[in-house]
Order: sequence, then structure tokens, then C-alpha cells
Amino acid sequence: MNHLRNIAIVFFLAATLQGCKFYSFTGADIDYSTTKTFQVNFFKNNAPIVIPGLARDFTNDLQDLLVNQTSLELVTTNGDLIYEGEIIEYYIAPITAQSNSTAAQNRLTISINVRFFNTKKEEKDFEQRFSFYFDYPGSTQLTGSRLDDAVAVIFERITQDIFNKSLANW
Repeated sequence: MNHLRNIAIVFFLAATLQGCKFYSFTGADIDYSTTKTFQVNFFKNNAPIVIPGLARDFTNDLQDLLVNQTSLELVTTNGDLIYEGEIIEYYIAPITAQSNSTAAQNRLTISINVRFFNTKKEEKDFEQRFSFYFDYPGSTQLTGSRLDDAVAVIFERITQDIFNKSLANW
């Protein structure tokens, strides 16, 4: 009787694992038998306001996210998946006003244009604009570590949106 139960368990596990062939806990829908590498080309900062290091930081954040959430190898040329684009907006605007005509709250918005190429499945290629924002009190200046924290929040959201659009089948 134990022998039959063990055989049933083996068949159940085999069927379960076969159905999850390309599943990952990050939600990535990658066929690792054909897709092995990715490359992230430098995202140039074409925004009207250029913050030094912003393009480098975004490029590195996107690379880090893909390294940490996939089993793909980062390469500098001939990647199976290719990400490229540019930062197209970086601006601060008031979103609420006070009675004395000053901003009660401001919003930093960053927008990035992304071109994605999947050399194994060209139907998954796209070009899309990704944008996110960070709100902060109008009485504070967004400089130093506050600016770094705001940019980190924005980049975390944008890179996750890019990952979901390019690799998650949601």
C-alpha cells in the first residue's frame, strides 16, 4: 500500500512541476531554455532639468532589479533582452496651495521613455513612457538625502513597472 501511495505522490509532483515550467516567484514569464542574457543600455538624461548622476542611477537600478528578480546574466552587448531609452521629464510642480499663495505641497515627477527588445519573441517588443511622482511638503527643499530618497521611491516604482511590462505576464 505504501508503494502505491509513493507512486501517486511522484506522479502528482511531476504533474505539478511540469505545469510550473516557466513560473517564478517574481512573476517573470521567461523561457530560460532560450533566453539567457539581458543588457541595459545607458539611459541618457534628455529632461529639460538635468540632475548629475540621475541617468547613471536609473540605469544601475534597472540592472539591479533584473539581476535580483531573474536568473538572466547581465551582458554589455548582444543580450537576448535589451532595454534602452532616456529620461524625458524631471520637474517639480506645486499640487496644493495655501491662502498666502505659496505651495502647501509639491510634486517631483520623473518620466522615462523605454524601448524593450526581446530577440527571442519579437512580438513582446515595445516602446512606452513610464512615469511616477513623489509628493513632499512645500515648506521643505528637496535636496541632499531628501532628494535621494524621493528619487529612490520613484525609480523603484518605475523599474518595477518596466519589469512587469517586459517580463511579467499579468
